[in-house]
Amino acid sequence: MATKPRVLARRIAAESRIFRVEEIQLTFSNGAERIFERILGGPDSVMIVPMADDETLLLIREYAAGTDDYQLGFPKGVVDPGEDMLAAAGRELREEVGFGARELRVIHRVTIVPGYIHHGTQIVLARDLYPDPAPGDEPEPIEVVPWPRADIGGLLAREDFTEARSIAALFLLERFLAGEGEADEG
Repeated sequence: MATKPRVLARRIAAESRIFRVEEIQLTFSNGAERIFERILGGPDSVMIVPMADDETLLLIREYAAGTDDYQLGFPKGVVDPGEDMLAAAGRELREEVGFGARELRVIHRVTIVPGYIHHGTQIVLARDLYPDPAPGDEPEPIEVVPWPRADIGGLLAREDFTEARSIAALFLLERFLAGEGEADEG
């Protein structure tokens, strides 16, 4: 296994209201020196996979500034300072989908663009839902879209379902649920 590079220097190269870009000067084990930049994230965020029942997923459609379009995906949000990960998932579920969950379970942690972004997302399964809406901070109402689990191919074919975390969450969900079934059989 390769030896991690040695950090020679770090500095904040740019900062905005929500992003900080860190410049890192590194020396690799072979003597090569490079300067990398990365976006610093805060604590992990959460993405919730709500299941209305065993065969129905609840997705949301909301405006995404990065693509300047409306995107379909799973509800997500930041974990507030001092907030428990599962509490954050429950809060975001109530704010964005209008439901609480009697069962919240982290099923996997993912990163996106780890070469440039220092941040992770915890994928959380939400089951045994009940109505429990809470006001959120979204600028407009979020559309909740029920989707049959049996039609993942149709979901993947949509032009508005492109977020890598949501796509990964689908596959992680299926893997998790298959493992649950295997555990039940044993």
